[in-house]
Amino acid sequence: MEEPGLLIGIILGILGALGLAFLLGQRRRESGPEIANLAGRVEQMAASQSALHAALNDSLMARERALADTLDRRFTTLADRLGQGMQTSAQEASKSLSDLKERLAVIDAAQANLLALSNQVVDLHNVLSNKQARGAFGETQLADIVQSTLPAQNFELQAQIGTKRVDCLLRLPNPPGSIAIDAKFPLEAWRALHDARDDAQISEARRQFIVAIRGHVRAISEKYIVPGETADSALMFLPSEAVYAELHVSFPELVEEAGRSRVWIVSPTTLMATLTTIRSVLRDVRMREQAHLVQASVAELAKDVERLDERVKNLQRHFDQANTDVREITISVRKIVDRAAKIGEIEPGDAEPVESLSEPDTAETRLN
Repeated sequence: MEEPGLLIGIILGILGALGLAFLLGQRRRESGPEIANLAGRVEQMAASQSALHAALNDSLMARERALADTLDRRFTTLADRLGQGMQTSAQEASKSLSDLKERLAVIDAAQANLLALSNQVVDLHNVLSNKQARGAFGETQLADIVQSTLPAQNFELQAQIGTKRVDCLLRLPNPPGSIAIDAKFPLEAWRALHDARDDAQISEARRQFIVAIRGHVRAISEKYIVPGETADSALMFLPSEAVYAELHVSFPELVEEAGRSRVWIVSPTTLMATLTTIRSVLRDVRMREQAHLVQASVAELAKDVERLDERVKNLQRHFDQANTDVREITISVRKIVDRAAKIGEIEPGDAEPVESLSEPDTAETRLN
């Protein structure tokens, strides 16, 4: 039953395919010219596409060459700039290295100076740590200041006052008289105060410092203020400006007590100012001492002026007389010329009397 149905299906399929083929053939015979036209258009489009493709390829190749040339030029310019930049950088680096070497040389020199200064500070610390050496240091500084400011006859180093010897004695006229300068200072008490850390140490160090300063001021007042031999005051020299400033800021009562004891505390700067003032006073004193000589010189100068005035008057008289003589000589010459002219006017045949050619040369005629 199944095989006749399958056979019928196959036959129907074949018949359908043959009918479809027939219909397609009939349709192809009817649309043949259109297909030919379409094929021609397709060929024209293919040719145009080929030409367009060729033109596009040429344009792309030209742009590629232009782009390659542009890139080549830019790469060349970039390479030149890079080379110049590297050369400039190399020169700047060389200059920087040269400057660095010079600065390193300066730093080495400064380091050497700092090392030398450090050694000097260590030496100074060693000097100040020794009491005798510290005294010699203050005396040396005091001597330098005094010698550079005052004449040699107005000071004496290590001078004798009674049975005591003072570091420097200023030889000044009365008043005020000679002034003693002491260059020692209780530096141990100052260092103890400076090194104190807690309140107890600071309090104890301040007390010891005050006691040391008072004792030193009292010793200067007793030893170096001698009535009839020195002035009624003395100077205590501090070789450190820092200690001087700290003393006035933190211990003003000690400075006032020293002033009441007629002991004046001075630093290198204030001592220089004091000695400069003293030098001006000494100059005024010498001017007063030489006042009589100045007056005598002024009197002699007045006499010289009087003699000069008399001699100028004599010279004026001589000048006036010479002027009168020259004027009279001029008059005589004029008269001689006039007479010579008259003589030249005389003719040999003139019968008229000639006026007298002679004229008395008197004082009246000389004045005419």
